[in-house]
Amino acid sequence: MRTPRTPRRETLQRGIIILPSAFTLGNLFFGMYAIVAAGRGDMIWAGWFIMFAGTLDMLDGSVARLTRTGSKFGAELDSLVDAISFGVAPGIIIYQLFFVDAQWSWTLSFVYVTAVVVRLARYNIEQGGEAKRYFHGLPSPAAGMTLASFYPFSQTPFFETYLGDLPWAQLMGIAMVLLSILMVSHVPYGKVPKIGLRSARGLANTAFVLTCIFTAVSVPRYFFFSAFLLYISWGLVKSVLMGLLDRLPHGDPLLDEEEDGQDERAEIRPLDYQDFGPTGAGAIDPHSISDNILEDQA
Repeated sequence: MRTPRTPRRETLQRGIIILPSAFTLGNLFFGMYAIVAAGRGDMIWAGWFIMFAGTLDMLDGSVARLTRTGSKFGAELDSLVDAISFGVAPGIIIYQLFFVDAQWSWTLSFVYVTAVVVRLARYNIEQGGEAKRYFHGLPSPAAGMTLASFYPFSQTPFFETYLGDLPWAQLMGIAMVLLSILMVSHVPYGKVPKIGLRSARGLANTAFVLTCIFTAVSVPRYFFFSAFLLYISWGLVKSVLMGLLDRLPHGDPLLDEEEDGQDERAEIRPLDYQDFGPTGAGAIDPHSISDNILEDQA
């Protein structure tokens, strides 16, 4: 016989359930704040707010798995928030930096935001809102944080000395198109490595993650843009070198295609019609029917 739940236990359980959504809404807060900061011309903080949004986006899924409170509602809410924090907000930042004086260049931001929305919708269909082994296509948070971290990186002495004279308006326009293509592609991108202390691989992953955190805190203006460029390039190069593009998933949920026929490897079994039809002198031999069918299919 079950013991009735105490009000304190029910309150605690409800609090645990809303915890992942609280992280997701914090992601939305920083995404909106980034848009406000960009409108005010504060591009440095606009970029950092998207970094904060990306951190919360990574934590909400971890909290949901840790507390076993993941739900379809949480996955849908996360996708809607990501469309704002990593789609609209970075698109506005790049528009304010490079395209505000051009008449039609804003369409590059539109193309980018469209790719983010399509990528998130496909992600929910293909992978159920959670990546299993790797992502099909560049994750939208990685694309958004790449664009958002550009301006802080552009304020470093290294950039001003060696990269400042490049035509960055044209380069960022090309970058937005390339990021859009990668998001809707099937190029596989790895997840954040799982940390642990019980195996050599877990220890190596833990050391790698801690090193990244230390570097991000120490030199954030150099770290984020460089790290995301390396992540994007490594996923693309790895897919080409290892031939992963030849093993794409069958079918695309974006296309309403019907299955073409039956599987040719399906086993053909003779049917026994003995229990069907008339019996007696005028009855047709059922075994001759199945034999004729098999001869026709052969």
